[in-house]
Amino acid sequence: MTSLRLLISDSYDPWFNLAVEECIFREMNSQVILFLWRNAETVVIGQSQNPWKECNTRRMEQDGIRLARRSSGGGAVFHDLGNTCFTFMAGKPGYDKAVSTNIILQALSRLGINASASGRNDLVIETADGIRKISGSAYRETADRGFHHGTLLLNADLNRLADYLNPDPKKLQAKGITSVRSRVANLAEFAPDITHQQVCEAIIQTFFAYYGSSATAEVISPDAFPDLPNFADQFAKQSSWQWNFGKAPAFSHLLNERFSWGGVDIFFDVEQGAITRAQIFSDSLQPAPLQQLAGLLVGCAYRSDAVAACCQRLLADYPQQATELQQLQRWLSEVIK
Repeated sequence: MTSLRLLISDSYDPWFNLAVEECIFREMNSQVILFLWRNAETVVIGQSQNPWKECNTRRMEQDGIRLARRSSGGGAVFHDLGNTCFTFMAGKPGYDKAVSTNIILQALSRLGINASASGRNDLVIETADGIRKISGSAYRETADRGFHHGTLLLNADLNRLADYLNPDPKKLQAKGITSVRSRVANLAEFAPDITHQQVCEAIIQTFFAYYGSSATAEVISPDAFPDLPNFADQFAKQSSWQWNFGKAPAFSHLLNERFSWGGVDIFFDVEQGAITRAQIFSDSLQPAPLQQLAGLLVGCAYRSDAVAACCQRLLADYPQQATELQQLQRWLSEVIK
């Protein structure tokens, strides 16, 4: 009989939940594990994605939406409490993503929802208006184990999904994986009274039935760090700017603006979240501070506060151009998010 483990998170913190997932995956033995969780408003990106390309990072900062980078591949998704998240883990050779996919499909069938697998990682429902995506998944495998995790759209705010997964129209040339957008639908369209608790219970029952075994649920709470090896370090990493933004693939960014005192074109090369090259061109009659700024920016983190601090350093050297430099500082703070 297969040994099962069931974990349910009581946290809505995406960094907490992803840290739990990573620690469980690292320490797991021969058990088959089901982890159920939800995140409050978050954009979750794949391990090889560039947040500045995938997301409206400026809008996210304004609205207090978190960014979380997961350790698996795939595209960007928006999570809120209208999503149910699931993770299946197993050692090899028992790991099979077809099994976990079928468990989700059978759980939905228990709730009267007829869905099917489509392509590599989506679950869809056929409607009179065409095929609609109700779940997306991502996968990760090592030599001796694997996991399959994904989300089910229950009653997510799909308008907000569009707000945050449509990046600003920036002149940005980025490497890495680009998300493919699909027509999505909430399960509430097909089962109006559906709840997170119902979906979790259906998944758990189907999971137990498939393996012919059961397990007592372990509730993971943020009130006290879980008893998992190196959890505090993993949580610190998962919530860090360096992991969520700094892991972005190399990219180039062109910014331009015209001020009353002249036009400015700035070219950035960015690697691992830091500016490796900056060139500034301007028809300003006083270009000296801009030339100095280009040098200051090299090595600076590609974040608004760090770039603004470089501009601030110029004020002492060029007090007579304080107004121009403050305008430049405000503009860069707005466009680099």
